Amino acid sequence: MALDGIVIANVVKELNDTLTGGRINKIAQPEKDELLLTIKNRREQYKLLISAGASLPLIYLTEDNKPSPMTAPNFCMLLRKHLNSAKILSITQPSLERIVDITIEHLNELGDVCVKHLIVELMGKHSNIIFIDDTMKIIDSIKHISALVSSVREVLPGRKYFIPETQHKHNPFEVTLPVFQNEVLTKPMKLNKAIYTSLTGFSPLIANELCHRASLDGEQETASVRESEGIHLFQNIKYFLEDIEHGDFAPNIVYDNGNPVEFSSTKLTCYEEKESSTFSSISQVLREYYQMKDIVTRIRQKSTDLRKIVSTALERNRKKYDLQAKQLKDTEKRDKFKVYGELLTTYGYEAKSGDNSLTCINFYDDKEITIPLEETMTAMENAKKYFDRYSKLKRTFEAVTIQMKETQEEIEHLESISNALDIALSEEDLVSLKEELIQYGYMKRKYTNGKSQKQKTAKIASRPLHFLSSDGFHIYVGKNNFQNDELTFKFAQGNDWWFHAKGIAGSHVVVKTNGEELPDRVYEEAGQLAAYYSKGKDMDKVEIDYTEKKHVKKPNGSKPGFVVYYTNYSLMARPVLTGLTQISD
Repeated sequence: MALDGIVIANVVKELNDTLTGGRINKIAQPEKDELLLTIKNRREQYKLLISAGASLPLIYLTEDNKPSPMTAPNFCMLLRKHLNSAKILSITQPSLERIVDITIEHLNELGDVCVKHLIVELMGKHSNIIFIDDTMKIIDSIKHISALVSSVREVLPGRKYFIPETQHKHNPFEVTLPVFQNEVLTKPMKLNKAIYTSLTGFSPLIANELCHRASLDGEQETASVRESEGIHLFQNIKYFLEDIEHGDFAPNIVYDNGNPVEFSSTKLTCYEEKESSTFSSISQVLREYYQMKDIVTRIRQKSTDLRKIVSTALERNRKKYDLQAKQLKDTEKRDKFKVYGELLTTYGYEAKSGDNSLTCINFYDDKEITIPLEETMTAMENAKKYFDRYSKLKRTFEAVTIQMKETQEEIEHLESISNALDIALSEEDLVSLKEELIQYGYMKRKYTNGKSQKQKTAKIASRPLHFLSSDGFHIYVGKNNFQNDELTFKFAQGNDWWFHAKGIAGSHVVVKTNGEELPDRVYEEAGQLAAYYSKGKDMDKVEIDYTEKKHVKKPNGSKPGFVVYYTNYSLMARPVLTGLTQISD
């Protein structure tokens, strides 16, 4: 889990710097397990989002408003009763636990000053938001946990609040070298796992990072760690914890080909080879990371039905192609039967009644050949049988050749749709792909009140991806077949350059030249885009064909996205997005 104790420590520092001394102005509960607090402090207004969702527990400052239900839930009403205009005294984190304790001062009904705590537990499916008084008694919680649900701790009004020690981990700030050597490095497991299962707040990511800083392999067994290496690792952990204590954080996101793969509050030296961005705020990191992840997840979910249709059609067509290939192979002996028939027509007089074969000279290669005969038939009848078999296999060969070509084109078309589904970023992209599947008979069009949805669909059109090269040239990438056709044959001009992954499904990439000669680096960057937005995205290198747009043609009646070209250059490109700036049109 990326939201580890280190990230929580960074969040707590940011919230302390921003919200301590402020007053709670509004309390909303937009979701059943989510709070949105509006806090005024130093003439500024801040929004604090707290989510106890099992799949995505979070706490960060946000600028977005979320709609709330017409009737506020009971927990929200309780917090409004106690905490409206309440003052935030402090925001703390016990040890490096994934827990945030917001201490709040308010006036009760009698006007007396009271102190309460809003405890935020960010522990996966055990996440919760718990409201307690200064005696640690639970007033209420956003999730009620009874003894039937948990034998470790009840979270119910009136119960005593405590942090359950279910994992028996060490407080990393208090652990000593002997304890580290005798209780962590003696665990019979991999080194990184020994660290994150022994020290509170450490995730697998942080454990790997600390091993990397100590020049150790996190995947090695603890038994292979020498004493000097263990001491060096312990010292690196202590240096790391000193940075945490001093609030020396470096919020960042690590990207793999433009996709966010990790985030942390410390510089990740174990990902030095990957692209990363540093932010001034951990809240900004959490917003950007999870928004991008959410977009990908949401589009994946919405495209599930389309993916199933495409994968089913692909599997069916690949099986059909294999059967056709087998049929075609069976026709390879057709010419042999033709030769048999011609030789029997010429030398059949040598065959005697009852012979089961005839040996003669093949006048095509002047070699001796033996022709099997049906004993009950004459030589001419055997010749006719061979001519008939030849004719049948020839017709089969011609028909299957055409069928295989059509099946191959259908497979290529479906693979291009599959690739477009992989790079779809919005619902508009999915609408275009759905329309293509409908037009080519893979889906049925839905009708509402007897009217087709085609007109509505036509109005929703996504736009190509737009990038700016290192040298300032505009590069466009089609996200689906309709877009590829429009980009290549309507948008691009004759002297613009066109790129495509060789022999595999992928996007059309167009570089606008404006009549200028392109620097070599632009060809490389356009090739990288063509490789990245293709089925070869996971390969080390992809061969790219490129040519001027005027050499690219579309055969009459061909499927969208299909083109031919006979004059082109080639280059090898890595599927990465380095040196390019994406532009939002």
